[in-house]
Amino acid sequence: MLGLATSGRRDLVDGMVRDFAYLIDTYGHVPNGARTYYLTRSQPPFFFAMVGLVSPKDPGQAFAAYLPQLRREYAFWMEGAQGLRAGTSHRHVVALPDGSVLNRFWDDSDTPRDESYREDTELARTSRRPARPLFRDIRAAAESGWDFGSRWFAGRAHARDHGYHRIVPVDLNSLLFGLENAIRSGCERRGDEACALEFEPPSRRAAPFHRPLSLGCPQGAYLDYRWTKKTRMPRVSAATLYPLFVSLASKLQAAAVATITAGELLKAGGIVTTSLETGQQWDSPNGWAPLQWIAVSGLRRLWSDAARRGDRLPMDGQRQ
Repeated sequence: MLGLATSGRRDLVDGMVRDFAYLIDTYGHVPNGARTYYLTRSQPPFFFAMVGLVSPKDPGQAFAAYLPQLRREYAFWMEGAQGLRAGTSHRHVVALPDGSVLNRFWDDSDTPRDESYREDTELARTSRRPARPLFRDIRAAAESGWDFGSRWFAGRAHARDHGYHRIVPVDLNSLLFGLENAIRSGCERRGDEACALEFEPPSRRAAPFHRPLSLGCPQGAYLDYRWTKKTRMPRVSAATLYPLFVSLASKLQAAAVATITAGELLKAGGIVTTSLETGQQWDSPNGWAPLQWIAVSGLRRLWSDAARRGDRLPMDGQRQ
């Protein structure tokens, strides 16, 4: 869509947004693919960013126009959050020990994926885990789009040992922060004060987000959080850049992410997905084009502010 907008095809951008809005109106979310067997899981919630391209000089106008769909998608991700007891979960929501709610990837089904039936059944055959929880984990990873990579492994383990639905991921919660801001902006544009107050301030997600996922860890990066064990996942991935993309990170936090990115993820060809080479497609040396966009978009904000102040940042010597 960014390419279409740059190429002057605003008509196709508008048409794609209408198509995705139709999916949300029909199914309550954007399915992981346009086939019936994908209805049990969503795409990551980028719809708000797509809507913003409809009126890039005034995103609030587009957010107001598509407010019903933005709110319906948000309701899909937050279903079951009301009254959820601390330390428990329901579908996409997790209540942390302090009662604050964050999100995880989830699939309602616990059977082999239709699109990868042979691979999933073979993995279950060789795994030490019961098949149904394993299938649900595989499907949760597929909802994330990061299928598969060491980001989700507790050690340098194989895909059979993962526990995706036990992880609160950095990227998903960053995108939902962006969605909350989009809803608030649309409500304000419509003059709906009650709706705007419901999503103000968006720091209701920011505070619990920063406690378990951010700079309390020695690496100075955002790390996924294994909520069932109250521990951060042990390695940095390109997901650490998502809080910069949605302006969730402070300047200090963004600078710390720039440092860790320069040290562990920035290579000759761009940002790698992780620093490990495991043979999985979401590991080094693969980078994936959307992650380059996330990184550039997030770091550009940091550099713009630094340039105004005359500051030098960790990656300045490597920007070319």
